[in-house]
Amino acid sequence: MTQRPANAVERALGGPQSGTGTPAEPPPAPPTGWRAGERTLRYGTVAAVALAAALVTGRPWLLALAAGPLTLLALALPHQPRARQVAVTVDVQGRRCFEGEQVTARITVAHDGGPGRLDPGVTLGPGVRLDHLTLGPTSIELRMTVQRWGRWSLGTVDADLYDAGGTARRTVRADLGEVSVFPVPSAAGLTPIPVRLPQRLGEHTSTQRGEGVEVTGVHPYVRGERQRRINWPATTRRGSLQLHQFAAERAADTVVLLDVLADVRDPETGVSSLDETFRAAAGLVRAYLRTHDRVGVVSVGGATRWLRAGSGSTYFYRIVESVLEVRKDLAYRSPGIRRLPPPALPEGALVYVFTPLTDPRILDVLHQIRGRANPLVVVEIVAGVPRTEPGDPTAELALRLWRADRDALRFALTERGIAVIRHQPGETLDLPLAPLLRTRIRGGSR
Repeated sequence: MTQRPANAVERALGGPQSGTGTPAEPPPAPPTGWRAGERTLRYGTVAAVALAAALVTGRPWLLALAAGPLTLLALALPHQPRARQVAVTVDVQGRRCFEGEQVTARITVAHDGGPGRLDPGVTLGPGVRLDHLTLGPTSIELRMTVQRWGRWSLGTVDADLYDAGGTARRTVRADLGEVSVFPVPSAAGLTPIPVRLPQRLGEHTSTQRGEGVEVTGVHPYVRGERQRRINWPATTRRGSLQLHQFAAERAADTVVLLDVLADVRDPETGVSSLDETFRAAAGLVRAYLRTHDRVGVVSVGGATRWLRAGSGSTYFYRIVESVLEVRKDLAYRSPGIRRLPPPALPEGALVYVFTPLTDPRILDVLHQIRGRANPLVVVEIVAGVPRTEPGDPTAELALRLWRADRDALRFALTERGIAVIRHQPGETLDLPLAPLLRTRIRGGSR
């Protein structure tokens, strides 16, 4: 097998590389059956020009110029029959991966003809970059990097199969299929909890008395209780047996709501609010699943998608896969947000809303959640802050008004009892979540 250098990889591409996330048009269908190859066309062109020159000028010696190409073409004709049946198999390793990881695709072309060669033309899908191409007699291996989260098509490969002499070729197409690319979770480890926790065993300390490891006080001995829990200092002071009192440990129900109504991009850095929303939400989901809590997800955009709260180490991938299609919703704008399904928001569940707070329709969603008395935290994704030119008083005044409007929006949410924190792209989510650990998050009233 031979490995092509970078410039040869560029020549192997049938179209422009789609590494920027711009949707690429599918290539037209390749021609069917065998047709003349480049060698046949070159030799035939030289012979035809020589014959035409001999006829126009009336000089017979020009016919000798056509003898050479025709002789070479006759010698190049294959001694074995051309392939009639061609089978293409595609093996892709890494159908599910994270951003920035490599995917390897191996294409094998099997046929019933003589030995020939392959010449591939690659058309990549959006969000995919071709890193290396390895070409063999009957196989093609591609190493690609997926650059952005989403469910992308890897693209197609049109391979020209030549006969043994290289005089004819036949094009076969291999569809590489789709790949599910997960966002890289942001660093997050803190898991704030609401005041009320469901009656389910977990790792969060509740205000109720029960079996746990955190001591909350002492109580008089009751027949049947374990004597190893006797608090001897309290027993000595009170003159009667006193036992340690422990807090019950419960699990929390958490719902992550994603605002995909708009994708705000920073004009200078190119940071996408939608990308940061998913990365921050993925980090928070993973942190809660590690503490054996139940986590659900709701995405509000062109279509409302939701997944019932669940737990387990593998549930993280179910949550991420349930919202990978939101990129396809960006071209569709619904006039309003329909009512959120009741099973998507369990009673008393802590709801995190990841939003850039740019679309006013998200306020209707917050009103619905608050009306169900769920504890609510708004995580503002800071993106798309306007830039002004130095020395432009009009632009500076407009920027001050924009910031005042944002501050007024945050103040209005805080006055309604909604916790609002700001997440800067590239930073850990633990920084804005840390103040929420001082006290438990309270819900509203119906």
